[in-house]
Amino acid sequence: MSNLYGEFNQKIDYVFKVVLIGDSAVGKSQLLARFARNEFSLDSKATIGVEFQTRTLTIDHKTVKAQIWDTAGQERYRAVTSAYYRGAVGALLVYDMTKRQSFDHMARWLEELRGHADKNIVIMLIGNKSDLGTLRAIPTEDAKEFAQRENLFFMETSALEATNVETAFLTVLTEIYRIISKKALVANEEPESGGNSSLLKGTKIVVPGQEQPSGTKSACCMSS
Repeated sequence: MSNLYGEFNQKIDYVFKVVLIGDSAVGKSQLLARFARNEFSLDSKATIGVEFQTRTLTIDHKTVKAQIWDTAGQERYRAVTSAYYRGAVGALLVYDMTKRQSFDHMARWLEELRGHADKNIVIMLIGNKSDLGTLRAIPTEDAKEFAQRENLFFMETSALEATNVETAFLTVLTEIYRIISKKALVANEEPESGGNSSLLKGTKIVVPGQEQPSGTKSACCMSS
């Protein structure tokens, strides 16, 4: 099936690239599998390098293809950093709510993200594995405080029980759409732009073996 069309041959209006970041073994790949395919694997193995999956959905009567990128949390894969973040308009910053260290590393991950991604990127802090409530190491209030201080969305999820996974991704994707729609409106109101402001162009995402069709708006159209 052509990359330009989703289910039921709908024309894709937008492609949004969203990245998952955080320490190894916090459940990034499981969150992706739950959102993209509604699956959960008990014998999930560590991600090697970078992989991505897509899901097509409708937001405000527009067809959006979410391109969710997952990367290994280990230090040895940091060389892929700049390419991984390029063109991302959304990010899920994931920690394991039973492992204090994974939460303590959030500031470093956030710093790296903001150093490489678009300044308007929509970011959500995710406390994963809420099904292991008795093993909780990070109080919800601590995470909320960090999210508020850094101006992030925040949600606790369970990929195992499918709790808040859909809501988390949809919140980020809807906010991205809201920002881009707002910029499109501003662009169309500028006489000299003729409705084709450079705000809507962005940088083309090139995925090996999957050239992005020219009729699809790039996921990078949040650049100011």
